[in-house]
Amino acid sequence: MAKEHSEKKEKKEKKDKKSKRSETDGVHKKSKKDKHRATDVPADVPEDMDLSALNGTVAKVEDDEELEEEKAAEKKSEDKELAFALKGALLPFANPLADEKQTKKVLRSVKKGSKNKTLKRGVKEVVKSLRKTPNTGPASSSPASPIAVVIIAADVWPMDVISHIPVMCEDVNVPYIYVRSRVELGTAGNTKRPTSVVMVMKEPPKKKGEDAKKEEEVVEDWEEVFAGLVKVAQKAGESVKF
Repeated sequence: MAKEHSEKKEKKEKKDKKSKRSETDGVHKKSKKDKHRATDVPADVPEDMDLSALNGTVAKVEDDEELEEEKAAEKKSEDKELAFALKGALLPFANPLADEKQTKKVLRSVKKGSKNKTLKRGVKEVVKSLRKTPNTGPASSSPASPIAVVIIAADVWPMDVISHIPVMCEDVNVPYIYVRSRVELGTAGNTKRPTSVVMVMKEPPKKKGEDAKKEEEVVEDWEEVFAGLVKVAQKAGESVKF
């Protein structure tokens, strides 16, 4: 019994010596709570302050920041996937779609229409002009030369932006045709931005004064260009199947 008591006493003395040695050497083992406090608490917070609420706030802020970063990464990934899916994609209802040869003629006509100021650009202007266009009745009784031709870009997204325009064109017997690129359509229309749709008018705006004499030459040249555009659009429209 005395032997066991002496062994316990020796163990206690050894333990006390180890703790004293660590304190004299400046080494202090930190608990998990102390480590958490040291990482989460700002340096300018007083030591005697109650940190229970502060630690919880810091942890919540960190969680919110991580959640926002995850959402931003997911959105960026989705945007990349959408851009990849839409790259080179055309509208499913882009019919009639101009082929390469027809596209050159159409864009050339749009360019000349821009110079002659017979062009309506963008969805708002085209829709407004179509609403003002008188209804000439059924297609069979419509005149040989319509008053306008609508050119629509087939790579517009979302498709709801221009999906109503073909119906409006059919209601007033205005021929329409799709081209593959809104960038090319905007360039032909003398705009810096891509253009979803343009409307080429038959009649140029009337001029007064000194420009009245030059107007006749311009009109004659433009009538030929417009007639060629109508021919391309009507020929492409013949192949449309409903």
